[in-house]
Amino acid sequence: MEEHSILIADKDTNYLSEISEYFKGAGYAVATTDSAVHVICDILKKNVPVLLLGSDFDKKIGLPQLLHLLKKCNRHLAVILVSDEESLPMVRRIRGEGIFYHALRPVTQDDREEIKQAIECAFKAS
Repeated sequence: MEEHSILIADKDTNYLSEISEYFKGAGYAVATTDSAVHVICDILKKNVPVLLLGSDFDKKIGLPQLLHLLKKCNRHLAVILVSDEESLPMVRRIRGEGIFYHALRPVTQDDREEIKQAIECAFKAS
């Protein structure tokens, strides 16, 4: 497998550690952050084609606004949103901002595989 870069952005450091090790083991070059500034800088540099974004990533900016800003920075960015739960109106709004995929936060190995498949599809689509 050719090595692809992904950025994982989430406030939960345990989740960041666990999911980044999983994707490193799957052959991806993984960067992690809990900083919105770091995400925006990487997206502006177009260093990362796929972003795995936690839904409660930043409390200072709403999720739809953050997604809108990220897509303005790089319209080719594939955003895979990982959330615990979102209301139906919120899901409609974030889908309207152009996310690539929406998944529930992984709990089991099968859940991680679902996200891995979404990432593989995102690279094929780019």
